[in-house]
Amino acid sequence: MPSASLAHKPATAAKKPSRKIKAPSKASGDLSASFNKFKNFNGKLYTGVQIGRGHHWTYDKGDWKETKITPDLWEISYAVTKRRVGHAPEYSGVPTGTEYHWYILAHQSAKKLNANDYDTKMTGLKFKLAHKRADKGKWSASGPTQRKHLVRFLKEFIAQLEKKPIPLAFQYKEKTFKGEAIPIAQTCEDGVCYELEVWLNNDSIGIIRYGKTGWKMDLIEDQKLVDAIGGQIMEWFE
Repeated sequence: MPSASLAHKPATAAKKPSRKIKAPSKASGDLSASFNKFKNFNGKLYTGVQIGRGHHWTYDKGDWKETKITPDLWEISYAVTKRRVGHAPEYSGVPTGTEYHWYILAHQSAKKLNANDYDTKMTGLKFKLAHKRADKGKWSASGPTQRKHLVRFLKEFIAQLEKKPIPLAFQYKEKTFKGEAIPIAQTCEDGVCYELEVWLNNDSIGIIRYGKTGWKMDLIEDQKLVDAIGGQIMEWFE
């Protein structure tokens, strides 16, 4: 990628049709119309939250259970109520009773603090297998079809992991960082990828994404470190 297309024109990503972010008209008084309106992403029609937007949630005290199956494999279950940070605009979103089935691929890091407590973080991806509309009471895809969707997603993810990653090597605050950035294939257009999974010094530190205001990472508070990682990625795409 020419350096000017990303490094010197930060609005480039926002100009692409698949990454336009447009607020719904307040004058209409019907935000649900915008939510349910068909949108286009790389030729695929979808409804709901627009590409580039997101949600912020807090989780109540949850119930996490795990059972060891092999030396490296555990079965897990988790049940909790999640709550939106702030409030949803009136008439926005799906009706109460709507259900979703997601499949999550994530890194969970756990650092022992004392005999009973661990500092825990999780970063990764979640993929929608199906949804159930409140007024219809049936899933948008059958069980076997959901399984086929999952197989296709996992194959794409494996292919992504098998490709050559972007090497990272730089100095920051007198510390040497080495690692790699693995492009998330679904965010790549014309040979440019806008979200990548980052490993530094053998630690998975999360997903970096590029938007209107530059590079961002959810769990890294040091923006200068994020910019240093993003700078390495931009150099590789030149």
